[in-house]
Amino acid sequence: MDITFWNERYGGARYVYGTEANVFVAECAAFMPPGPALCLAEGECRNAVYLAGLGRQVTAVDQSEAGLAKGRSLARTRNVQICTLQVRLEDYCISPNSWAGIVATFAHFPVSLRRRIHGEVVAGLIPGGVFILEAYTPDQLKRNTGGPKDLSLLMTLPELRRELVGLEILIGREIVRDVNEGDGHTGQGAVVQILAKKPESWAAPSAIE
Repeated sequence: MDITFWNERYGGARYVYGTEANVFVAECAAFMPPGPALCLAEGECRNAVYLAGLGRQVTAVDQSEAGLAKGRSLARTRNVQICTLQVRLEDYCISPNSWAGIVATFAHFPVSLRRRIHGEVVAGLIPGGVFILEAYTPDQLKRNTGGPKDLSLLMTLPELRRELVGLEILIGREIVRDVNEGDGHTGQGAVVQILAKKPESWAAPSAIE
C-alpha cells in the first residue's frame, strides 16, 4: 500500500508485469457494452492500453506516478490515449452509474477497503456493465510466483460473491493457471477470476455485514 514502494518498483525501464494485457481481461473484454472503462490499481497500465486499443475511453487509477508515467509511454508506443489519475484508492470514489467496464487485476487490499471498493464497483457500473477481476487466493501462499504474503489480502470466491451482491456472476472460479506477466508474476498461480454483469434492471443491494 506504500507509494514509495510502488514508485521504486516501477521506477526502472522494465515493465514489472509486462506490457500485454492480463489474459483473463483480454478474454472478457468483449462482454463490456459500449462506454468508458475504469482500471483500478492499474500500475503500468497494460490493461488500460489494451482496452484503449479496442477503441475504449479508458481511465487508469493508481497511486504510483512512476507506474502511470510508464503507462502513458506505453500508450504512445501503441498510438492510443489513456487518462491517468494518480490517487490512492483509499481516497478515490468510483462515480455511480458511470462505467461500462471496471477492471481490477491483482489489486490486493485490506478487507475493509476491498469491501468498500467492491461496493462502489457495483454502484459504479452502468446497467449492463461488467466487472472483471483476477486476484490471488490463499492457496497462492504455497507458491513463490508472485502476490502478497499476507493471508488477509488474498481473496476467495465466496467472499467475492458476498462483496459483489447485486451483480450477476457470469464467470466465478478458483483455478491454478500459468501466470506469465513480466518478472512480477511468473509460474503457476492460484487465482480467483470474476466476470460479473450489472443487470439491466438494478436495485441497490443491502449493505454487506
